[in-house]
Amino acid sequence: MRFGSQYKQWNAAFDAGFCAALGKPYITLHDSDIVHPLKEVDAQALAWAQTTDQVIEVLKYVTAKAG
Repeated sequence: MRFGSQYKQWNAAFDAGFCAALGKPYITLHDSDIVHPLKEVDAQALAWAQTTDQVIEVLKYVTAKAG
């Protein structure tokens, strides 16, 4: 879920909540300046990343461990 000033926060927050309710893993992607407002969303996430490269690294790690 990507959060930032140019994204619709309510849509991303809804999607994150829906994933959490279904027990589906998700990764949050946002800058460190909005960590506090997203602390509950991040707490349910598989991981929090600040760059798309970090998201890729998490996905590589998770898929390697699953296989």
